[in-house]
Amino acid sequence: MSRRVPLCFLTACALLFPGAGTSQSEAELLKTAQSLLAAGKFPEAEMTLRRYLKDDPSSAEAHYLLGDVLFREKRAVESLGEFTAGSKFKPPGAGELRTIASDYVLLGDFADADEWFSQVTVETPNDPEAWYLLGRTKYNENRFAEAVASFEHVLALRPKDVRAEDNLGLSQQGLGHTEQAKAAFQTAIDWQGDVPTDAQPYLNLGILLTNQGDAAAAIPQLTKAAALAPQNPKIHEELGRALQAKGDMEAAQSQLETAVKLAPNAASLHFKLGQIYRHRGLNERAQQEFAICAKLNGAQSSTEVPNPFTPIAPTKP
Repeated sequence: MSRRVPLCFLTACALLFPGAGTSQSEAELLKTAQSLLAAGKFPEAEMTLRRYLKDDPSSAEAHYLLGDVLFREKRAVESLGEFTAGSKFKPPGAGELRTIASDYVLLGDFADADEWFSQVTVETPNDPEAWYLLGRTKYNENRFAEAVASFEHVLALRPKDVRAEDNLGLSQQGLGHTEQAKAAFQTAIDWQGDVPTDAQPYLNLGILLTNQGDAAAAIPQLTKAAALAPQNPKIHEELGRALQAKGDMEAAQSQLETAVKLAPNAASLHFKLGQIYRHRGLNERAQQEFAICAKLNGAQSSTEVPNPFTPIAPTKP
């Protein structure tokens, strides 16, 4: 079975099953499974739902809830299979469509994710989170102008949304509008007040300033980002780059060493750390890092430097 969930098929289901309901026993089972899911007990929730579906395979709600569980376990293909199965008995709502779209994001299929998130915004046009997720998808498709429109829609529905303003800046940057991007990042920082919690605007502004050759201005932004998200290797990488550009090689070394500890399978970090070691005359340590880099690349086990941030969350409206 193809992983693709055809939109036309789900539309037909809506016509065939306009009044599909849920029995009392099923409602009790789903409540138990939902409690397990909310508690992060994914294997237990999956086991409960599979046991139920063995006796009642026509339960759309159980299929959909299992699809949600599998999504959270990052098993996107299996998750899509459950939504396909459930749609035979009851058309999915906006919450289910959001999870379907999020599955496609996990698969790196942004074109299909775009289609489904767009459908969610049609069904729930006043849901700012749906517009945010559509904007993120547009950004990943390099459709920056459309991403800008989506994030502006979020801000109209949910003013002073820090994530939306930050992503608006990224989208403006994608369009080559550097000054608008810088202003958006700064606005996202200002909106957080004296007790900020989101490191991403500081990171993005710091990267932009470093790229513009202003490492001195970038370092305070990236230092703040590192304080807010000390486990984010991307921040330490970028802070190290800015410090290196400013000529503070010892501090740059410390940041790259931290980044390597947090993301040991990112070959690029080992290479950059090796360059710093070599610059500082630490040739043996440099060769060790270059060797690790070559091994990771040769085994095709290298990963990109992760930049953890708020993940896609298919919460139902």
